[in-house]
Amino acid sequence: MKFSRPDADIYLPGDSAIAPAAALARTTHLCVIAHQDDIEINAYHGVTECYDRPDRHFTGVVVTNGAGSPRAGRYANHTDEQMRAVRREEQRAAARLGRYNLQIQLAHPSADVKRPGQAGVASDLAAIFGGCRPEVVYLHQPMDKHDTHVAVLLRCVEAIRSLPPDRRPRRVLGVEAWRGLDWLGDAEKVALDCSARPELAQPLIQVFDSQVAGGKNYDVAAIGRRQANATFHTSHATDRFTAIAWAIDLTPLVTDEKLSVLDFALATVERLRADVADRLKRLG
Repeated sequence: MKFSRPDADIYLPGDSAIAPAAALARTTHLCVIAHQDDIEINAYHGVTECYDRPDRHFTGVVVTNGAGSPRAGRYANHTDEQMRAVRREEQRAAARLGRYNLQIQLAHPSADVKRPGQAGVASDLAAIFGGCRPEVVYLHQPMDKHDTHVAVLLRCVEAIRSLPPDRRPRRVLGVEAWRGLDWLGDAEKVALDCSARPELAQPLIQVFDSQVAGGKNYDVAAIGRRQANATFHTSHATDRFTAIAWAIDLTPLVTDEKLSVLDFALATVERLRADVADRLKRLG
């Protein structure tokens, strides 16, 4: 297994006897996401679905190199190159703690990911999606406000669509990150139960010390959002879960090539507008 950049990192946290290509092939849950710590913050459901399960295998893919990370405290004077090295090792540590099947870091600069048609990004993602047949794929969601997140989503959709229809993943979910998904209509929300293994949730984020100690309280905020989602899930029933992450079903984007990501996103927003308008008209 080789990727376009010489600094790409392929890491097997557990079974060193298996070849990386074989580890990729056995993947049941695949997360392809922009930055180091995005998996642990936004796709925790996938990690716990596979944790200590011999029949399930979680593979994480981080597309960018982490060079543009915010930094403060003891990391304030780190160069971009130093931050890249720190974040690469943090992601490896998270993969060990979460007992991932395989962790890949493609190490692309964000600028390359944001540029449509960048050959290295396209070929790497095509190799990953073509090398496995996961039951579920976790991606960013198209209404996210982070440019790199949206760019990674677009590149992933392009890569999946390049596969024959019978080789595409059966289910693709967009996870909340720099814009929550609690505003979705109840019928559109996909509830990802994140209640399992509460003893793992915070340490898995705290592994990313360069971010948490560097000025971003992700370990508190991510878990708080999951708990808030669980409580605000419904107004007329008691809580069924202790932690939920919201997702949106992106499978239509990989089964219908005529459906653009733009049209999909705007139709979702329009349904929110219509719901607000209907309620105000009825009650007014």
